Amino acid sequence: MKPTLLIAVALCAAAAAAAAQAPASDALAPQIGPDQIAPGVYVIDSKETLVRYTTSHMGFNDFWGTFPGATGTLTIDPKDVAAAKLEVKVPVAGVETTNRELDHELFSDEFFDGENHHVMQFVSTVVTRTGPRTAKVTGNLSLHGITRPVTLDVTFTGAGPNAFSKVPTLGFHAEGRVKRSDFGMGKFIPIVSDETGITISAAFEKKPG
Repeated sequence: MKPTLLIAVALCAAAAAAAAQAPASDALAPQIGPDQIAPGVYVIDSKETLVRYTTSHMGFNDFWGTFPGATGTLTIDPKDVAAAKLEVKVPVAGVETTNRELDHELFSDEFFDGENHHVMQFVSTVVTRTGPRTAKVTGNLSLHGITRPVTLDVTFTGAGPNAFSKVPTLGFHAEGRVKRSDFGMGKFIPIVSDETGITISAAFEKKPG
């Protein structure tokens, strides 16, 4: 067998093996709507959930930082969305930007003070459905030793069994805005904006039982 033919055969075999390991696209379960989800307690999938902040840098451009490792629970019944309860904790030590020197500074006591305040926490107080797939979630955000009310605009993005684990999973996108000075982090204002955007992409898995 010629070398080129051997290479082609090897590539085809590798592609077939990869396809066998990956879930086929037609094997993905159809998405279900928010009114069809099973009631109960859902736990954040920490590997698939990210929290991001956005500030304006000198009015020239936006700058982002990301927090991985969120944990928490969502208790929900689609027949009574107003009774839903959300509690989320996010470790500040994991903050990541494109600048390692800045990451270290953000962990310092001039910003998140990660040595003394290890996590930021959001606990919902009011959930108001605003549309078929949207809601406003108001709660208390505790950050840098200070607690303030914050409202998030939340969109239901999908639900169904996880393609790998088969565990029922819910997806949400949330956005909100805070003033970082309200949480004792006023350094560099107004060079770096006081107003800070919050964006959350979250996946929740159904808790057994």
